[in-house]
Amino acid sequence: MSASSELSRPTSPEASRPETARRRLSASQIRQLSLVRREVNRFMKIKRQTLGGPLLETFLYIAVFGAALGSRIHHVHGYRYIVFVIPGLIMMAWAINAFANNSSSILQQKFTHSIDDQLSSPASPAQLLLGFTLGGFLRGLLVTVITYFVALVLVDLPIAHALVLIPSLILVGMFFAQCGVLVGVRAEQFDDVALYQTFVMQPLIMLGGVFYGAQFLPEPWQTLTQFNPIYYMISLVRYGFIGYHETNITLAFIFLALATGALFAVNYRIFQKGRYLRT
Repeated sequence: MSASSELSRPTSPEASRPETARRRLSASQIRQLSLVRREVNRFMKIKRQTLGGPLLETFLYIAVFGAALGSRIHHVHGYRYIVFVIPGLIMMAWAINAFANNSSSILQQKFTHSIDDQLSSPASPAQLLLGFTLGGFLRGLLVTVITYFVALVLVDLPIAHALVLIPSLILVGMFFAQCGVLVGVRAEQFDDVALYQTFVMQPLIMLGGVFYGAQFLPEPWQTLTQFNPIYYMISLVRYGFIGYHETNITLAFIFLALATGALFAVNYRIFQKGRYLRT
């Protein structure tokens, strides 16, 4: 067969489809997708640590509190105790994983100086920030979805207000993803990240009403709980699942949206200036 006949052979639709898909994406979109894919590949390479560990931890929480305390505390505000607890555990899973992914990813890249290449690349500050943010957000989403289906196997978990639940969970994921970015940017060593997780995040989550209602607390703890921002996030998620709330849902949602937007603005400013990103 001659060379001219080889050149004149029609290209199959299957072969031309990937090239057509590439042409539909702009250079900016390709850069954004590449940044997000890099973050996803990072945590998927160590699935036992990034997914297996958090799932085991959440399963143990459900088993211990459901079996041990559930047999003693049968109902809370008219709901089975384990059903009352699970919405808080789902929120906690998303929060911790979104935060841990972004804080460790940015700090690791600062130590290896690979973030210098990204800062000098054509990617804009908004694209870099969004790439890190979505990496933690997607890891938290994946753990949360698996946690939810594991919980469904153990208990009958309703969804009372999906239109409140879904936006609230999205905002929770974005908020803690932004927190992880901020801590990772400001941290100088891995002990700094562990410090925030151990002495800031965990106490706020545990004291935010994951395992109890704030009304059961004596004073002054009941009043102090009102100043815990995570208390309002848990109330939003719990209301979305079972319909119970202790706070004003509208105000809590507005507060969460404003806090998430403010954190994004702070992080965007940092990425614009490049401060704290180079070691």
